[in-house]
Amino acid sequence: MISFPLLVLVLCNFIAIGLLPILFFRRDGEINLRWLATGAPFFVVLVALVLGQVGLLDAAYHAQGQVLFAMQFVAVLLSIVSVALIAMTVGAHRVPLALWHQDDDDPVQLVTWGPYARIRHPFYTSFLLAFAAAVLTLPHALTAACLIYGVVALSITARREERRLAASEFGVKYREYMTITGRFFPRLRS
Repeated sequence: MISFPLLVLVLCNFIAIGLLPILFFRRDGEINLRWLATGAPFFVVLVALVLGQVGLLDAAYHAQGQVLFAMQFVAVLLSIVSVALIAMTVGAHRVPLALWHQDDDDPVQLVTWGPYARIRHPFYTSFLLAFAAAVLTLPHALTAACLIYGVVALSITARREERRLAASEFGVKYREYMTITGRFFPRLRS
């Protein structure tokens, strides 16, 4: 059985992610097939967690003792970092972003401060941290598949966004910025 406080924390993290299109992103976009394909694992993981809580989806791995404590501790830590990163990323923007996957979402500014000083896609990083927390909360093939699918979908989306930014009026500066920042995690500097 899933720890109820942990479940609430992880669910609140995904709810915060789900509210971003409503509360933060510009309203000039529309939900399209690419958006739905990227968003699908967010909905599936929520359903999996709820099914796990009510006993309709059993964990593939039943940790006990110190292993269970460690998994739950890391899940809490990942969730807290994910929510904090979402808040810092929203705070770094002077203007809302275009809704994901719009064909006309030309950038209006290049953000290189706040979490963007180290990571090119901090929203996506926070999403991946949330998926990892979900896997630790309910170790199951479905939650693991959501994490893997999320990594692939967000990598494809990030590459597409990077190509568009590199070809935009900010292209030279963005290509330089790419050499000093990591896509989802800070680049190790030597």
